[in-house]
This record gives sequence, structure tokens and C-alpha cells, in this order.
Amino acid sequence: MTSKRQPSDKASSSAAYTEQAASAGAAAPRPVAPKNSHNKTVQSFEHALVLETARVTEGAALAASKFMGLGDKNAVDGAGTEAMRELLNSLDIRGTVVIGEGEMDEAPMLYIGEQVGSGQYEVDIAVDPVEGTEVTAKGLPNGLAVIAISERGGLMHAPDCYMEKLIVPPPAAGRVNLDWPVEANLNVLAQSLARDVDDLMITILDRERHAELIRRVRATGARVKLIGDGDVIAGIAVGVRGSGVHALMGSGGAPEGVLSAAACKCLGAEIQGRFLAEDDAMRGRFKTMGVDEKRVYKTADLAPGSQMVFSATGITYGEILDGVRRFAGGARTHTLVMGYATRVVRFIDSIHLEDDKARVTIRV
Repeated sequence: MTSKRQPSDKASSSAAYTEQAASAGAAAPRPVAPKNSHNKTVQSFEHALVLETARVTEGAALAASKFMGLGDKNAVDGAGTEAMRELLNSLDIRGTVVIGEGEMDEAPMLYIGEQVGSGQYEVDIAVDPVEGTEVTAKGLPNGLAVIAISERGGLMHAPDCYMEKLIVPPPAAGRVNLDWPVEANLNVLAQSLARDVDDLMITILDRERHAELIRRVRATGARVKLIGDGDVIAGIAVGVRGSGVHALMGSGGAPEGVLSAAACKCLGAEIQGRFLAEDDAMRGRFKTMGVDEKRVYKTADLAPGSQMVFSATGITYGEILDGVRRFAGGARTHTLVMGYATRVVRFIDSIHLEDDKARVTIRV
């Protein structure tokens, strides 16, 4: 996603954390499926769109991957955005982009407020056709295409600013507080995971503004994993058991915070965030949009929808998702796609034959 920026909801636990959440006493009641304006249940909404949503992020990742490693982040972003827009217009939706590439006068495609599709399901959409344009252009890890779709009003329209974030896994959901000192949250996190503080790994964006945060985390004995970009996939990793990371802390993009909230909702993880205003102009925008810079927004505030589909496809290699792997006449993709009410988390490994004469030998 290109940007002009300058420097407790408890969803059902995913299969990745079922055992540990149960040991912590976390309840995971099955959501009730309300009716939407087309008299279709939540389950039918998600069943209808979940695999189609995966197709959208796969298409964006495939297009962007053709420019991976060439050093041109604008080409990467443009290819991913154009492909995603075309595929969204093919879906059975009447969608409004609430998190996109920017305002209409700043982004030619997938701008905030853009209408996509001409089908029956009325939805709001949050997109980042290429999360990590620079890392993808450089061939570095954790570039991905990502999208979240909800019923109307199910995703917050967040201003394009910074957000202070705290993301924790399902066993710690509802037990931490962004207003507490870092040390207190780390202690609660360790207790929730039945481990010592010095067994924790905390992901933080490698930015000068985080120097004091990094120092305080390390002073507790916890370790820090510094990342250059891509805090959406870093947030997803927190919700997946076995990823080796246990929380995300620090400030990053607010639109990415909404996407992370959609993923957290499906995984049973939790995000807490506070919008950060750089200047009076941004404070004026907050007022216009009804944003309170003193409030801590939680998963249910950022992604309040009862219907939620989230999909991410790797463009470059990462810890959770493999990148696009090209072969003669085609490519292979790796996608994570989830439905909130349907309580299903899928990892999809797909072969795409782009040449009519392409052949591939499948090895398991």
C-alpha cells in the first residue's frame, strides 16, 4: 500500500491455538448467524465469498510477483492493485472500499469510497494489494496481498495516520491493556502463555521512534524481533501457534491496523490500538471522522462485523506464507483465508498454469 504518512472482541479460537486457549480457560461460543438485507445467513455470505476472496489475493500476488526483485516499488504496487481491482469487479458483491490506496484524488484505483462489483452481497472492503511494496521490490521477506470483506459497517474507516498497537494471541485476549506499562503487559502475556518473560519474542517495527520501547522490552528479558515492514503479516503470526512470536508492539499504519483486526477476529487473537495525530490538521480529520485519539480501540471496534472474510497471499517468502514460486508456464501460490462466523482457517497451496501448454508434476 502506498501512503502519504510520515514517520475485546473474543472471536472463536483458531485450530492453531485451540489447545493452549482451552488450557487458559478461554471460552469460544459459536456465533449466531443473523440475517442480512438479502435474507441470507452469515454462513452463506462467507461460504459464497471465502474461496473467491482467496482468488482475489492470489491474482494480486501473481501480478505483483512479476516485478519482485526489480527495484521498482511503484510497478509492484500498480500491478497488484490493477489485478485486485479487476478481480473484485468480477465478484458477486456490491462493495465499498473503506480502507484502500488513498483518497480518490491520490489513488487511481481502489481508492477509499470506490465501488466495486455489481452483485448481490452488500459489503465493505479493506485492501492492501501489496503490503510491503519496498520489500517486494527488493525481494525481501513478507511481501503479501491482503484483503478483508465484511457486511456494511463491519470495518472501521480509519484515517491514514499512525496507530499505536498491541497484538496478543488468543490466550492473552482480554487480559492486557494498551494503557498499562510495557512490563505489566509482558508479565500478563507470559502468565497467559504459561511461560517465563524471557521466553517471549516480541515483534517491533525497526524504527528510530521505537528505541525506548525496544530498550524496555529487552530490559525485562524478553527478546525482540525487528522487522523492516509488513506489520499485517507480523500481527497474523502472533495469532498462529508455532510462529515463534508472541506479541506485536509499537506504532504502525492505522489502515493496516484495521486489516490486522479482521485477521485477529478470525484467529481469536486481540488487537488494541490508539490513533496518533501528528498535527492539528490530522486532529481536525479525526474530528470529522469521529475518531477519538485518547480512546483505545479494540478488535470489536476496528472490525465490528458479524460476517468477516480475510485472505492473504504471500508474494515473497515469509514465516507464515510462502511467496509466489514461478516455473515454466505458471506459478505456485500460498494463501491463508479465514471466515469468522464459519470458524474455518484454510491454508491453500495452489498451482496456476498461465500458459496453455504448461505442464507441471505435482509432488507431495
